[in-house]
Amino acid sequence: MSIRQINMSVFDSFPVLKTRRLSLRKIDQDDAESIYNMRANEAVNRFIARESMFSTDSAVSLVTKTNDAFTNKQGIGWAGVLRNQKTIIGTCGFNTIDYPNLRAEIGGEMSADFWGKHLALEATNAIVKFGFEHMLLHSIEAKVNPNNRGAIHLLKHLGFEQEALFKDRIYFNNAFHDMALYTVFETTFNLAD
Repeated sequence: MSIRQINMSVFDSFPVLKTRRLSLRKIDQDDAESIYNMRANEAVNRFIARESMFSTDSAVSLVTKTNDAFTNKQGIGWAGVLRNQKTIIGTCGFNTIDYPNLRAEIGGEMSADFWGKHLALEATNAIVKFGFEHMLLHSIEAKVNPNNRGAIHLLKHLGFEQEALFKDRIYFNNAFHDMALYTVFETTFNLAD
C-alpha cells in the first residue's frame, strides 16, 4: 500500500496560474515597490496583526523570504496581476505547508484600489483549486481576524468552515486579539465561477 504524499513536482518550476482576469506569477524584486505601497496602507493591514511597512527595504526582504520558501519547498507565494499587465495588485499563496498532514495555510492581501471587484475570490479560488488538484492536499486552512467579514465571506463562498476560535490568540499593539481558523477539505471545496 502506498502512502499518499504531496506532489513535489509542483516545485520543479514556479507554477503560473491564469484566471479569467488575472495572472498569478512568481513575486520578483521589481514588485517590491508595489508591495511596499500595499503594505504601507493601514486599510490593507486593518485586520492583520502586523505593522505597516515603512520602507521598500522591508518589501525587498519579504520578496526574498517568499522566494526562499518556494526554493526550500516550504510555501508558494503568488503575485496577482491583471491579465496583460505587470503591476501587482495583490499577493496570495500557501504560507506554510504541513507535509505529514497534507495541509497548507493560505493567506493574502490586495491593494485597496481593487477591493469590491471579486478579484480576491478569483485568485483564492485558483490557488485552492491548484492545492487540491496539483499539490494533492487534503485540507487548506486560513487564519483570520473574526471581524474581517470580507475575508470570511470569501472563505465561506469557497466552502471553508470555521473549525476553531482562539480567544486572545495574538498580542499586538498592546492588546490581545482573537483569531478564527477556517478550513476547507478537498471533498467540500466549492469551485467558484
